[in-house]
Amino acid sequence: MAAEQTAGTPDPMPRGSPVRTPTWINYWGWGSGDMLGAGAQAVITGWLFYFFTTFCGLTAVEAGLILGLPRLLEAITCPLIGYISDNLRHTWIGHKVGRRKLFLLLTIPLLPSFALIFRTGNTFTYYLLCFIFFELLYTMFLIPWETLAAEMTKDYKAKAKFAGARMIVAQSSAILASYLPTLIINNFGGKDSPDTFFWMAAIFGGIFSLVVLIVVLTSWERPYTADEMLIQPKPFALGEALGIPLRMFRDLASTLKIRAFRQHLSLYLGAYISQDIFNTAFPIFVATVLMGATLVISQLMTTMYIAQLVSVMLAISIVIRTGPVLAYRIAISFFGAALLLYLTFFMLRPAGFAQGLTLLGGNIFDALNPSAPGFNPALVFWLFVPILLAGLGRGTLNFVPWSVYNYLPDIDEAVTGQRREGIFAGVMTLVRKLAQSLAIIATGWIIDMGGYISPKSRPGQLIEQTPEAIQTITLLMVGGPILVMLLGLLASWSFRLNARTHAVLVHEVERLRAGATTAESEENRKIVEDLTGWRYATLWGRGR
Repeated sequence: MAAEQTAGTPDPMPRGSPVRTPTWINYWGWGSGDMLGAGAQAVITGWLFYFFTTFCGLTAVEAGLILGLPRLLEAITCPLIGYISDNLRHTWIGHKVGRRKLFLLLTIPLLPSFALIFRTGNTFTYYLLCFIFFELLYTMFLIPWETLAAEMTKDYKAKAKFAGARMIVAQSSAILASYLPTLIINNFGGKDSPDTFFWMAAIFGGIFSLVVLIVVLTSWERPYTADEMLIQPKPFALGEALGIPLRMFRDLASTLKIRAFRQHLSLYLGAYISQDIFNTAFPIFVATVLMGATLVISQLMTTMYIAQLVSVMLAISIVIRTGPVLAYRIAISFFGAALLLYLTFFMLRPAGFAQGLTLLGGNIFDALNPSAPGFNPALVFWLFVPILLAGLGRGTLNFVPWSVYNYLPDIDEAVTGQRREGIFAGVMTLVRKLAQSLAIIATGWIIDMGGYISPKSRPGQLIEQTPEAIQTITLLMVGGPILVMLLGLLASWSFRLNARTHAVLVHEVERLRAGATTAESEENRKIVEDLTGWRYATLWGRGR
């Protein structure tokens, strides 16, 4: 254990801030933030490419550029916000307002601007600038928010509960993002109208501001240590500000020296980039292969996200009991099976499917009613089995990387002797955004090169596509995710972080903090060295 405080040393906790144990209010209050974190992405990745190419007269390439280019700009903003939020503890505003919460408060009045993206009749430049502005707000919230769960507790199970609450909210927000178009169409008419998407975005914009306020009220930041309390708050000097980029990228590079973090990035990208490709291509696949319009897309996505919610609930238990690797492999199996079924559908083109869907009037849930017109067990199978399998896989793929993230600052602390939650959140989001940008731009380019025709002259009208275009969309939607997931699967074979190894790590960190230079046992040494990728003698900043 750490040495006892000597007389005259400031208490390591600020006055009025006793040691706090998270409760269900904190789990769900913090987790509600993923209504913005995942909710915005569910709307963007699920609908924006389809909206641009169907209602705005943009080509697939232009839509891909709008979705992809802002993510390239975030190569700077993501790590910069993480770095600044880590170092605001040395400033007066960090002490008064909070190094993380300052960013959250700034976003609250601006988030309703989300609806401006979903206005038709504007230019490529307008949509690009609107999306860049919203992505900046999104990053200002996401990076500081993601650090808070890692700051509020070091307990393995509590961290898993934070991740679980987050993912349940995330999947719930995705259900809302997929079902709102159905709700709006059914209640206000205007089938395949662009106004459906504007009102959806306006509703979400208001929700975003509300949940950020809830996060501010129900979470707390890591209390200052005794050493940090001795540092007098100060504003950033100009010379220091100019030196930020150099120090920032040096710190960013240092995170890649952590072995578990490098492995984690592979799992993370395998899980999320596979879904980016699927999300971009799936609405077009439904419109061109399944022959369904906005209502069918909305209902299929709703079904998938409900399955994702169930999947997250199951994954929480699996991760707590066995660790993340088993859950990750099961998830890839389910999602991969769904993709292969869609490929089979494309190859077989089951007789009577399109006619049965027409008889249902576009409402796929009527297919579950044996007395409904056009009822056909084969129709039920192709509508629901692949999408349910996809949801069961995707929910766990969403949960595993962010459950693992909460433990990475503990591994980093063993190496550096520092807590750098913001830097790790920044790097994760940076890598994610860069990869996502390239994936979406490439997806749009491939769809366009395959011959996809955007309805420029007749926005909202389905245009018959060439066989080559349909084949390109299908192969991209199936092959792209499978290839990326296989890369994540390979990384999972050497990933060793679980409840037992994390407990050993935390124990050894406490010993290092107290001045230990050797591990308590040979087994402990091997575990810590495997997770960190560093020899024990070089830990706690000794290897610099």
